[in-house]
Amino acid sequence: MAYEIPVTQARAELAELINRVVYGGERVVVTRHGKPLVALVSAADLERLETAEQVAEESAVSSVSSLRSAEPSATGERGRFGIAAEHRRPGAGGGV
Repeated sequence: MAYEIPVTQARAELAELINRVVYGGERVVVTRHGKPLVALVSAADLERLETAEQVAEESAVSSVSSLRSAEPSATGERGRFGIAAEHRRPGAGGGV
């Protein structure tokens, strides 16, 4: 659980808050009008968050890539269903 502090108080106690984060291992949420504004976390916490974010992003990309490679091609589907015609955008050539 993070320690919450209003921004006006955080300004006055910034050095102490930094010490609590770095040496005490705390996380501090600075609020404005009772709503979270920013968080103070240690550099080690930030590194862990960024690494987790990167791993999640890479996992999502590989999942989408594997889905795309599993999809049958449009040409294969046309042949499978006996479809001879295909839609072409206006002005794509071959028109009258």
